[in-house]
Amino acid sequence: MLLSCAVSWLLTIGVSAASQQPLARPSAFDVQGHRGGRGNAVENTLPSFAWGLIDGATTLELDNGITKDGVVVVWHDEEIVASKCQDTVPAFSDDSAFPYVGKFIANLTLAQLKTLDCGSQRQSNFPLQLTYSGTRISTLQEVFDFVECVDSEHLIKWNIESKIDAAFPDRTVGVNVFVQKQHAIFAASPYKNSITYQSFDWRSLIAMKKLDPTIITSALVQYDTALMPDNTISPWLGGLNLQNFSGSSLSVKLANAAHYINASILSPDAYDSPNSLTTKEMVDQAHYLGMLIKPWTVNSLDMADNLLQWGVDGIITDYPNIIRRWVQQQGRQVAPKFPKRRVLACLEQHNRW
Repeated sequence: MLLSCAVSWLLTIGVSAASQQPLARPSAFDVQGHRGGRGNAVENTLPSFAWGLIDGATTLELDNGITKDGVVVVWHDEEIVASKCQDTVPAFSDDSAFPYVGKFIANLTLAQLKTLDCGSQRQSNFPLQLTYSGTRISTLQEVFDFVECVDSEHLIKWNIESKIDAAFPDRTVGVNVFVQKQHAIFAASPYKNSITYQSFDWRSLIAMKKLDPTIITSALVQYDTALMPDNTISPWLGGLNLQNFSGSSLSVKLANAAHYINASILSPDAYDSPNSLTTKEMVDQAHYLGMLIKPWTVNSLDMADNLLQWGVDGIITDYPNIIRRWVQQQGRQVAPKFPKRRVLACLEQHNRW
């Protein structure tokens, strides 16, 4: 009964697994710089994307939030956390929202966010992370403009996530706002055909496919979004009940469910923990269904060895320089690097406030 209800809902919004077109495997192994490459530079900032380009990432992975005044910004967290950003001055005199640290992005305007220094603090779990004092949160359009300064031939690929909270909807704007705002920028960008749209909230993947069937979607998943502690249906999976999908394991059920919502890519966690979802049988099932599989966030070469043996199509990592070098050592093709001098000149031009 639950599956038939989910089927009816998905068909109503225009999603059909029968329309799934297998995604061709690219010649270069997809080394994705997670948040640009947060092991090497402060995450989700222009400097992090600069070093991702210098280090030869195939794809720049990043996150989007939506401000109170409807601007798409590049940031991971739902709220401004003190370990990453510092207040400077109010956006205007007598601003009752100041200080901004601790506030949700959805409750702050772009002008308020632009006062924050989000480049001065090195994260304790990334001791080699370069800091760039004074760096501001960028809009998605600003990131595209910076990369186009470097990449005039539009060679870089993108993996862009909607940071929407299915469990706490009051913390972010809703699905339709995310999809409409992001798609408008995608469609106007020269990178439109190089963008993968990813989310843990599968409702946004379904909505994006309905709006634009040509957008490549990637179903993000981890144990905590796949299964609820009380065994209820997860709010993250677009109304689907995994128990109604065939499969000998949770990983296989997830592959079948991702295919059902017409995702071209499955992106499970690959942490070294008992709850890691990436398995060889998941990879095999995803490939059988015509999907690619690109696990996250892989910072161990031992784990990377296993994943390559299992046949994954890409790896999302905080250290794209290390993973790229390792991929070359395995005899696999990698994407070219961008000239360091050109990248840093464009960074100097665009990373101003």
